[in-house]
Amino acid sequence: MQRPLPGEQAPITVKLDRWRAGLPPDAWPDTFPLSGEVWRRDVFAVADAYRAGSATARQLLTAVLIWGYGPIGYGPWRAARTLGADPEGKRLAYALEEVSASAPDEEALRTAYRRLRDPDHARLPWLGPGLFTKVLYFAGYRRGVGGVQPLILDRVVASHLPVEAGVDRRNDWSSEEWLAYLRWAAERARSEGVEPDAVEVALRRGAEAVVERVEVGDEPDVPGLVRLVHESA
Repeated sequence: MQRPLPGEQAPITVKLDRWRAGLPPDAWPDTFPLSGEVWRRDVFAVADAYRAGSATARQLLTAVLIWGYGPIGYGPWRAARTLGADPEGKRLAYALEEVSASAPDEEALRTAYRRLRDPDHARLPWLGPGLFTKVLYFAGYRRGVGGVQPLILDRVVASHLPVEAGVDRRNDWSSEEWLAYLRWAAERARSEGVEPDAVEVALRRGAEAVVERVEVGDEPDVPGLVRLVHESA
């Protein structure tokens, strides 16, 4: 079993038979767990394989969408439509060029975000910012590096962001709003001595980024994080 990341108390549980039946065989990630229990590290493993050239962009997208949709009943149907609009994965690979080769800087993150949002570049059906920032997170996050990192921005996260995070809307965020949030999260992570994605996880758990103090790159004190994430809600 994969070890959890900061604040990740349980895996996402899905019915893999429904997912496999609804998706193209070539899009299924070879190393994905067979148990139906999916941790973030399982998706990161597919992202690592993608960057190493042993997994395709479609396999990475499938892994992210399974984790992202979880047990939601329409997940396989929507994922099939997203994959069907990019049958060779070329649009997604183009969008991820800037974030998959090396540790991406802000310009690379901006470019990838804009490509995935633009129908003339790499936008795909049923893949709005709430989902494609998940793709950017898994494809572009570099653990142990710190600084501005690609993070998930969906309605759950946005609903708990403070004004100073620079996100004014509940959906359909611009690239500049996303980057403002990433800078804010990077500063919070630096001040708390944690990984930037620990800030996102804390927000997801209903807090304003109160996170357990662990060194960047260290394994998290998950029980301590769980105690803390609700204290300033």
